[in-house]
Amino acid sequence: MNPIAYFSQLARYNVWATARLLDAVAPVGEDEYRRDVGLFFKSIHGTLNHIIVGEHLIWFPRFAHGESPRVAHALQVEPDRQRLAERLVADASRWPPLIEQWPIDRFSGTLDYVTTKGVPVSLPFAATLAHVFNHGTHHRGQITAALTALGEPCPELDLVYMLQAEQGKP
Repeated sequence: MNPIAYFSQLARYNVWATARLLDAVAPVGEDEYRRDVGLFFKSIHGTLNHIIVGEHLIWFPRFAHGESPRVAHALQVEPDRQRLAERLVADASRWPPLIEQWPIDRFSGTLDYVTTKGVPVSLPFAATLAHVFNHGTHHRGQITAALTALGEPCPELDLVYMLQAEQGKP
């Protein structure tokens, strides 16, 4: 598989899994949604907020514009849960067209940026892009564990379910 096809698939998965997770989170009561359930960013809301910070305020500008924003990882981006959900889906949807515009040789290069602590870094481009999507998967997994602990149903978020859905299979 060429890297454009592979990373486009991961980006589509990111959009799909985010939307499914948000559908599962929507019926959760406000108290449970904001309660500290032992996640690194404490609550479901805090963790969803962190996904926006990491994927969209820090990593997207690095990949899309070569910018190195100095954003705090714990920044509260959107206190309103509905607007937060809308923004997660909208922001995730920006990755596929970005990836599809890059020339194939871009994936064998490096990503040069400055960390949020001001440290210059040069990392393999493809591996660092994989990190972005792994990061989202990690935090969606934390949220599904929180949903389980709260007695709420969890969606199936495995990549193979998206692939089956893309083929029109239930």
